[in-house]
Amino acid sequence: MAGAANSVESPTVLSDQTLDQLFREARTHNVWLSKPVPIELLRETYDLLRWGPTSANSSPARFLFLTTPAAKERLKPALSPANIDKTIAAPVTVIVAWDTKFYDKLPKLFPHFDMRPIFAGNPALSDETALRNSSLEGGYLIMAARALGLDCGPMSGFDQSKLNAEFFPDGKWKANFLCNLGYGDPTKLFPRNPRLDFEEACVIL
Repeated sequence: MAGAANSVESPTVLSDQTLDQLFREARTHNVWLSKPVPIELLRETYDLLRWGPTSANSSPARFLFLTTPAAKERLKPALSPANIDKTIAAPVTVIVAWDTKFYDKLPKLFPHFDMRPIFAGNPALSDETALRNSSLEGGYLIMAARALGLDCGPMSGFDQSKLNAEFFPDGKWKANFLCNLGYGDPTKLFPRNPRLDFEEACVIL
């Protein structure tokens, strides 16, 4: 009986309803309802996404939440024409960025081994690690937001140089991609595009 008491239960498989919300029925939204997103909900979103894995727990992503018309106007010149209207209308636009000096946080985030010199002395490795892992964290942002009932509109149509000059002039942070957040209008969705089947995208060795 002692062995049974010490056994570890397998994680519960999420319900179909939850999987639909996170994946199968979730859509990229371009038209937004005029319903505000509370700041506390943005905090809850971050408090979920931060638990996602990154290399050496480096957590290089930084998130700039644009929530006011004034902040959106600063972003507007960097947006591609097709992305302007939907971004201005979205309750929140997140600039998912990466910290070029993320390794300065490693003594806190990875205290059992001194990883900082590995990245601080190798800019190419540092930049590659930061870009890859901030992209991962941007994906966690989308899933966390969906889990909390928000809709997402990730996009990459913007001038990175203009955006960085406006919001990150010291060069320490650099933009990766943008993601609009809010409550999308389901009546304005386009027909869903297909996805690749397992046999088209996967190989098992």
